[in-house]
Amino acid sequence: MYSYTRAIVVRNFAIAIVNGAITLIILLIAPLGLMAVISNTFLVTVASFFTATFADGVIRFLQPARSMGEIPLHQNTPYSSQLDSRSSNEIER
Repeated sequence: MYSYTRAIVVRNFAIAIVNGAITLIILLIAPLGLMAVISNTFLVTVASFFTATFADGVIRFLQPARSMGEIPLHQNTPYSSQLDSRSSNEIER
């Protein structure tokens, strides 16, 4: 479970970095002060990380428990490749 949690954190961090980089590029084009650009980029990065973490929690809550196992489609139905034998009188034409 540790590696799964670690992978989630790494993915959320990557999402946050990408969103922060896009925001930085957009804000550098706009005529704002440097401090406004830096603070907005930081806030978007942090908000993206926590939003992705919250979304993972919601998805985990909505998914069925893994301990239930899979529901089989057929309940102990034996499969047979043999056909039932019929006499020629039983064939409908």
